[in-house]
Amino acid sequence: MNSTLITVLLIILAILLIAIVVLYFLGRRAQKKQAEQQEQIAAAAQNVTMLIIDKKRMKLKEAGLPSVVYENTPKLLRRSKLPIVKAKVGPKVMTLICEESIFESIPVKKEVKAVVSGLYITSVRGVRGPLEKVDTKKKGWLKRTQEKLQKKVNANK
Repeated sequence: MNSTLITVLLIILAILLIAIVVLYFLGRRAQKKQAEQQEQIAAAAQNVTMLIIDKKRMKLKEAGLPSVVYENTPKLLRRSKLPIVKAKVGPKVMTLICEESIFESIPVKKEVKAVVSGLYITSVRGVRGPLEKVDTKKKGWLKRTQEKLQKKVNANK
């Protein structure tokens, strides 16, 4: 009884070790690939002044991007929602993909200077002064309820 239990545990341990080693090497390969892509994005970057019309998180198919973008996207990412920005660059209205980290800080209906690499916005700064800080921390249910009640109390007074 004890010997079978020990062999089963050793087999499970061996499988876990193999899985950890495989994940380690896959992670390193993905990290190298990402570094190469960041270098390519930085090489093709341009400073552009644009007027932000609208921003949303939407699926790639609904965004109105060129069909080449959709076809070259991996199948797993096609159904995920991406941060999409509609902006007027010069006389043209363009649909651009935004970096996730700066999406919340992009102001709507304002002019900004952006670093764009192809259809990808990598950074944004204000044309006339700094951008307003946006509180990205989500409010809890209790905090939202307190604010609603406070608004009602203020409206009744």
